[in-house]
Amino acid sequence: MRHIPNILSSIRLAMVGVFAFLFAKTHYLACLATFTVAFLTDLLDGYLARRNNWVSDVGKVLDPLADKLMVLTALACFYLRDWLPLWLLVVVLAKELIMIVGGVILYKKEIVVYADWFGKSAAGLFNLGVALILARLFLPWLGEAGVVVLCAAAALAIVALFHYAKRQIFALREKNAGKA
Repeated sequence: MRHIPNILSSIRLAMVGVFAFLFAKTHYLACLATFTVAFLTDLLDGYLARRNNWVSDVGKVLDPLADKLMVLTALACFYLRDWLPLWLLVVVLAKELIMIVGGVILYKKEIVVYADWFGKSAAGLFNLGVALILARLFLPWLGEAGVVVLCAAAALAIVALFHYAKRQIFALREKNAGKA
């Protein structure tokens, strides 16, 4: 039972390919359904892992990897259809690359970075923005709301990046001070 969150994350990881395939075939309603199911399984696996203390090292990597790949895949697909400006995709990719490099450096120093409300809020806005962009195909009155929400998500993600960096610099200083 304790592996259910990791199984859900693995399924979500596989759904990234399903999303890209469906998008390439212009099955946008199926894309929206796939994205929504992926989002709901993300909520479920997080809930189960915390509630039942089923948190694992594999899950700490697999869960955010599945989330980030799904959103980045969606953004790349949107850019390829000219639904999203290139600068927005580049900003999000750069931010994620910085987070990955920083995470690896901190991991080597035995510091684990946990998401807080800055990162979770940005992730929520990214998910909402992706859903709105797909939904506008069926609800044209949504207009550019999805792009606006994605811009807000990117701005909040940059704030979160600086927040995490500041927090981790203090953690490194404390760890180094403890060694002295």
